[in-house]
Amino acid sequence: MSTSRLPALPALPASDRADVAARLREALLGASFTADGLLELLGAPAYAALARSETVPALRATRGDTPLETLVRLFLLQQPVPHARVADVLPVDACLETRWLVRAGGDEVAATVDVRPYGGPADEDWFIVSDLGCAVGGAGGIGSTEEGVVLGVGGASTTLAGITVRTPVSSALDLGTGSGIQALHAAQHATRVTATDLNPRALHSTALTLALSGAPAADLRAGSLFEPLRDDERYDLIVSNPPFVISPGARLTYRDGGMGGDDLCRSLVQGAGERLNEGGFAQFLANWQHVAGEDWQDRLRSWVPRGCDAWIVQREVQDVTQYAELWLRDAGDHRGDPAEYQARYDAWLDEFEARKVKAVGFGWITLRKTGAAVPSVSVEEWPHPVEQPLGETVRAHFDRLDYLRAHDDAALLEGHFRLAAEIVQEQVGLPGAEDPEHVVLRQNRGMRRATKVDTVGAGFAGVCDGTLSAGRILDAIAQLVGEDPVQLRDRTPAQIRLLVEQGFLDPA
Repeated sequence: MSTSRLPALPALPASDRADVAARLREALLGASFTADGLLELLGAPAYAALARSETVPALRATRGDTPLETLVRLFLLQQPVPHARVADVLPVDACLETRWLVRAGGDEVAATVDVRPYGGPADEDWFIVSDLGCAVGGAGGIGSTEEGVVLGVGGASTTLAGITVRTPVSSALDLGTGSGIQALHAAQHATRVTATDLNPRALHSTALTLALSGAPAADLRAGSLFEPLRDDERYDLIVSNPPFVISPGARLTYRDGGMGGDDLCRSLVQGAGERLNEGGFAQFLANWQHVAGEDWQDRLRSWVPRGCDAWIVQREVQDVTQYAELWLRDAGDHRGDPAEYQARYDAWLDEFEARKVKAVGFGWITLRKTGAAVPSVSVEEWPHPVEQPLGETVRAHFDRLDYLRAHDDAALLEGHFRLAAEIVQEQVGLPGAEDPEHVVLRQNRGMRRATKVDTVGAGFAGVCDGTLSAGRILDAIAQLVGEDPVQLRDRTPAQIRLLVEQGFLDPA
């Protein structure tokens, strides 16, 4: 296997020149170098192609001399641009002095980093700073074992940002911050943000991302996982998109955790409990092994720390060959020497075989610190489409858990409920049949769940508007269908609990 070293990554721009970052930000905004501006300039097909690391459509769309075209070619497409053209758009001398730009022979300049426009949740115009060639799509083989490459915004980054609970908090922690996107989001609703990373280059990039986006600076600390924290530090929110890839070794620091199997994700989850304030959330993306002879749900339940509720959602499962091929392609290994590619592929399969791993799951893990005597741990598989952002859905899920924990069946029947927004009822059966075979309630928001209910459950949900108690509604239904109201009250609370837990009914 080849041991040749890759070229050293270029020096990053100075992170202690807030004045230059502010001037650069103003110039970028003045040229409409924003997410909306890019979409308008490039058109949807070329814009989508960029996310797949395909640059040819964007190059064709930026052959003019407008300021926006100049910036796209410079910062997203890594094309040298004449100095005079850049000087009409940016404070070029200050950018050269602080290494945002370098001279590229003759009278041209080039960018030292990718700068990707990114739209915030309240239509903020942000900029994510990452290494050249890494603003969009995968790393494409760019990386070094000595100095880790820093990726920009990918699907995992936006997924985690979308599922994160966004209530105002005093303190937030971003573990493995990378280019700083999670820290940037957290800065909008947290008084204090701490960001850690094993890679000093990532911390530098995070500082640049925050400065260029006009966000408050974060407390940046070098180290692995919770190591940089003091023993007494606790947080209201912890987020992490860790290097969760289960691989034979730690060749690429942006993705490979360096621990065996899924130990890094397990350590991260287990260590979060003692770092949370009461009521605080910890939210992660993770991979986990499906081991022969072991229930994957039990494996994940064993990760949950004491004193925490948990909601774990498996979004995807890949067999070991699919998984190995995905990450070999992400690193660009498929474009190299065929023998080296085969050797690396073999190494992945050897690793999985030794650990008796038959597949790898991917999904979301949310913890909430609770004082409940018996915490709730829910592990489920949900590969279906959802509606992002899901942060409010996640928060509401745990609120409903609290409600159900505090109400026994008698109290539940005294409670009042409302049908959640945008729930539709579907009747399934043979054409022309007098009665449906079953009734389905379906959500058009959030998790977009569907659940079968009987006629009593459908009738109950349909009249829940917060006016009548659950018991009085059941009494009325019993009278309509000619059923004993006592028996109906006895058998229905379990169905009500399920409808509340899954978000079809909200306590009024």
